[in-house]
Amino acid sequence: MKIIIGGAGQVGRGIAERLAQEQNDVTVIDSSPVLVQSITDALDVRGVVGFASYPETLARAGAEDADMIIAVTFADEVNMVACQVAHSLFDIPTKIARVRAQSYLGAQWSSMFSRENMPIDVIISPEIAVGDMVLRRLALPGAFEAVYFVDDKVIAMGITCEEDCPVVDTPLSQLTELFPDLQATVVGIARDKSLFVPHGDDQMLEGDRVYLVADKTHAQRALGIFGHEERQARKVLIAGGGSIGLYVASKLEELEGRTQVKLIEVERTRAIEIADKLNRTVVLHGSAMEQALLREAGADEMEAFVALTNSDNVNVLSSVMAKAEGAKQTLSLIQTRDYDGILGPLGIDAYVNPRTVTVSSILRHVRRGRIRGVYPVMNGEGEIVEAEAMETSPVIGRPIREAGLPHGIRIGAMVRDDAVMIPSGNTEIKPGDKIVLFVHQSAVREVEKLFRVSLEYF
Repeated sequence: MKIIIGGAGQVGRGIAERLAQEQNDVTVIDSSPVLVQSITDALDVRGVVGFASYPETLARAGAEDADMIIAVTFADEVNMVACQVAHSLFDIPTKIARVRAQSYLGAQWSSMFSRENMPIDVIISPEIAVGDMVLRRLALPGAFEAVYFVDDKVIAMGITCEEDCPVVDTPLSQLTELFPDLQATVVGIARDKSLFVPHGDDQMLEGDRVYLVADKTHAQRALGIFGHEERQARKVLIAGGGSIGLYVASKLEELEGRTQVKLIEVERTRAIEIADKLNRTVVLHGSAMEQALLREAGADEMEAFVALTNSDNVNVLSSVMAKAEGAKQTLSLIQTRDYDGILGPLGIDAYVNPRTVTVSSILRHVRRGRIRGVYPVMNGEGEIVEAEAMETSPVIGRPIREAGLPHGIRIGAMVRDDAVMIPSGNTEIKPGDKIVLFVHQSAVREVEKLFRVSLEYF
């Protein structure tokens, strides 16, 4: 697939890296020669210096025969115009734009992004997507990952096997015998910086990071079986009053049970602005890295400290300080990979990477076949995929154990007629089934083939 990416910032670079790894023909546009040089030196992509909204720049990037444009520059207006030009002058089939300003995204203005007006096929709003991810992590404090699939009926969770985990050293095949009515499947295990798809005789070891796919209604029980019985936080301290921090605070205010929320914002003008927008949240002006302010905010009584500033350094260090003050759990927004591997030892319980959230929004539009959702794990070493089985799919009409699933794929759950099923080897996949599976990166193309739609279908 030939793809043009407008913007070589962190998001654009992350998307380019992933798509280039999958052998797509990628061209990146940016107005900064330094960023373009950096990305072309590091990745197998072409680079074009210029504005992504200029026709001449798009032409130099090969827009005449491009299959997709992904506009993720810092300016919403450039992203929107780039998609308009891509449609009007070059007839690029698929157009994706990052739009951050909520003023454009109100329901009353939804007709603006129609084919007749501004033909953008997919709108990405990172602030809302990341904010929702943070809220889901807070709802399941024992999980370091929590992603929903199939209209929120199925959840994929990442769970760390701590020293007191009751199922450590238990073969996976025995979990079904021990918990026959548990609607959950272990689909992936990360151990010693490597990721693998387990078999029935594999065991989970202390320190393993386990990926589990479950019926959403069984999520809390599954966490308890793994020794995680942390309750949902009712006292939350947020560091950072940007778009994400404001969104999370406003949504926490809406929860039943009167969640107590406090928010620290370093800029005085912004602190006053968000205090006017929020109803029950206590807004404090100052730096989340000031120990005295953390104590004033009552960090020692907080059940969750959530760091959502624009600085990874501030998020990490303030989380460490809040944990030292007595906060029960910490969750940080981490935009780079600089802290990979050390967040756990630092005492940070969970983190959200905006780039991962954005890339997952885009991948399902790049993948061939009936792929409905994709979420990368461990920097893309594996993926949790939602796919729909069609009549022509090669997996239809045979028991799963006879379907010839390639190595590196494990089915976690299926949804049929709105009912969640945990399949066994004898389960037959039927047309229309929604399937959530774990895929090692080496098997991604095989998944596309398994859920492809052949020409005979049309």
